[in-house]
Amino acid sequence: MGYTSLYVLCMFLFVWPYSGLAQGNGTISVSSFLTAADQATLWYSPSGDFAFGFRKVQDQFLLSIWYDKIPDKTIVWFVNDGTTVPAGSKVQLTTDRGLVLTDTQGKELWRSEPLSGTASRGVFNDTGNFMIFGSSWTKLWDSFSNPIDTLLPAQTMEVNGTLNSRLTETNFTKGKFQLRLLENGNLVLNSRDILTDHVYGAYYRSQTNDINPSNQGYQVKYSTAGYMYIAKRNGDIVNLTTNGAIPSTGYYHRATLTFDGVLVQYYHPKDSTGTSKWISVWQIPVNICLDVRGDTGSGACGFNSVCRLDEARRADCECPESYSLLDPNDTHGSCKPNFAQNCDDNGSSEKLYDLVEITDTDWPFSDYEQLKPISEIECRRHCLNDCFCAVAIYRGDSCWKKKLPLSKGRKDRAVNGKAFLKFSKGDLPPEHRRGGDNPIYPEKNDKRTLIVVFSVLLGSSVFVNFILIAVVGFGFSYIYHKKKKNSQHANDSVETNVCRFTNKELVEATNGFKQQLGRGSFGIVYKGVIQMSSTVIVAVKKIDSLAQDGAREFKTEVNVIAQTHHKNLVRLVGFCEEEQHRLLVYEYMVNGTLASLIFSREKPSWALRNHIALGIAGGLAYLHEECSTQIIHCDIKPQNILLDEYYNARISDFGLAKLLMLNQSRTSTGIRGTKGYVAPEWFRNIPITVKVDVYSFGVLLLEIICCRRSVENLEFGEKAILTDWVWDCFQDGRMIELLENDEDILSEWEKVETFVIVGIWCIQEDPSLRPTMRKVIQMLEGVVHVPDPPCPSPFRSTST
Repeated sequence: MGYTSLYVLCMFLFVWPYSGLAQGNGTISVSSFLTAADQATLWYSPSGDFAFGFRKVQDQFLLSIWYDKIPDKTIVWFVNDGTTVPAGSKVQLTTDRGLVLTDTQGKELWRSEPLSGTASRGVFNDTGNFMIFGSSWTKLWDSFSNPIDTLLPAQTMEVNGTLNSRLTETNFTKGKFQLRLLENGNLVLNSRDILTDHVYGAYYRSQTNDINPSNQGYQVKYSTAGYMYIAKRNGDIVNLTTNGAIPSTGYYHRATLTFDGVLVQYYHPKDSTGTSKWISVWQIPVNICLDVRGDTGSGACGFNSVCRLDEARRADCECPESYSLLDPNDTHGSCKPNFAQNCDDNGSSEKLYDLVEITDTDWPFSDYEQLKPISEIECRRHCLNDCFCAVAIYRGDSCWKKKLPLSKGRKDRAVNGKAFLKFSKGDLPPEHRRGGDNPIYPEKNDKRTLIVVFSVLLGSSVFVNFILIAVVGFGFSYIYHKKKKNSQHANDSVETNVCRFTNKELVEATNGFKQQLGRGSFGIVYKGVIQMSSTVIVAVKKIDSLAQDGAREFKTEVNVIAQTHHKNLVRLVGFCEEEQHRLLVYEYMVNGTLASLIFSREKPSWALRNHIALGIAGGLAYLHEECSTQIIHCDIKPQNILLDEYYNARISDFGLAKLLMLNQSRTSTGIRGTKGYVAPEWFRNIPITVKVDVYSFGVLLLEIICCRRSVENLEFGEKAILTDWVWDCFQDGRMIELLENDEDILSEWEKVETFVIVGIWCIQEDPSLRPTMRKVIQMLEGVVHVPDPPCPSPFRSTST
């Protein structure tokens, strides 16, 4: 007995340290299990940073992995498509099925599959990855290969990998947004139909696809240092995380596809207090309200809802007036109208319905009819008397009628228009109605008031009545002449729906025009601050009244910009036209001009240059092909490209723009533009088309690539004229010289080479050889093959 007891004791002392080590190093033995309860046992990673087990969500439990040492214990992985389970449910590590989740009756709800062998142990490591191993440490399954809505450092997403958003912030079931790495190498964000899983069009593309498979992206990698990038098969990488944005030590990291469709990368201090929060590093898209497009799906918010960005640049959804949430518990869900519009009404629609005006709001993908040209009053009347019309959008001289359900609603200053939303009379309180009982003809209410007052006064003495009649007559005469004068003034003025300021307001806004931002051909630009619905920093362009074409330039610029809306164009906030004072008020671009970026001593990264070039191309394609009136900018150059807080390119200065009707294709005019960027046809008495902008873009693209001006001093020798030097380098096979010690973009050489060739195509002397801006975008993105170009100047080729 003594020997037996000693033997058992020795065996216990031998096994006990290894049993403790198994728990301490995150190793889970087969047959181990956890039960869902308020004070349940958990499995921890060796450092204790991560916990695996049941987290209580409302009154039930979710089998998940989370950061355990921070106050909010953020969930980074979960099972069963986010469906919660009741208390008493169990998860067990088995030999034949891996992890198995069962309910209180023993019914299997989820298991880790496929399991390609017999499990011998589980390992939960400090990266947050739960792994199942077979004999000889063969990995059979791991959580990193089955991501849900979050990626962690050390994790890789392969081709056909997918992240799915949650339904809401607190509902973990599968939502309507996805991040996918496609077989062609593109990383995309898209929405989907939840019922059928039908995928809608992408609202973000990484542009890492290519006809050549070796140039395609094949992995999304999240390095242990906290940087995310797309790895291409040829060894190149495309960074997603901004260089220098991530603290290296002492922080947790994650990248999550949020329930409202935004991919956000965060970091969080490890030594945190109750007030510590996850800090956002970057997100795509920048504006979820504006970037989700297309004719199907509801967008970041539900149908009939309106999306606007909150302080964290996330979707804030709200129902418009006269609408309410379909599900009161889902603030990002759809809205329902609080009335039913009946097309069988026998009475007048104007007696039954009314319109409320909402500024800077639109549902751009719900149109069923466009009226043009039309006045604002007529636009309102047409919607009010149309039983299908739920809202009318008025911008410029166009009216878009929209029917239910309204999709992808957004409220943003960039919308730049008026929305007239229909409601049943009595549904809104009187203070929300424009013009009292009749918003279409507000002047009728004023006349009715005058008639009542006048009738009451007639009951007084004859002398008083005589005096009153004289006063009223004088008043009517004054009003008539004032309206006539204003009408005549309006004919000579700018007619647009942007804000109109007085000269005094803009003098105060700019503190007497003290801070100068820059000077252009027609005036100086000053920094200012104006009070609208909030405090807004603006750039005020003071038009030089002495300029010969100042008045015409002013009207051209206001009318052109007021008709445009695109993320790569500078938005016009307002204007002033008061006697000799003519001023334009633009949104302020915090990062200045493209010239100051690319011509500085420190060259920007290739990723940033690529982003800016594509943005400029997108803005020009919009001006040439997507505006109701085709626009030729005529002065594309680095000084006219501004950069917002996210370094998005924004085309500015439309003062030299030429307007073409849709049935026109070209126009003739005097020479416009800036030396070095002017297309040859300006000097040849031949018709001018949108191809002059393509030429200027080509020069600008080469400047962005080389980070130098198109025309330099003669001391530069053969490099003095950038376009000539680029062609010589291309023709002689020495394009590498264009980089001039720009080692940052050597890893992107094939992409750079494509950009150079596209630039050469754009600067062809023959306008017919230049591609359209839409084709330019496809070439830059690698969607279409880019052949070698001919010599831009036939004359130059025959003389050498």
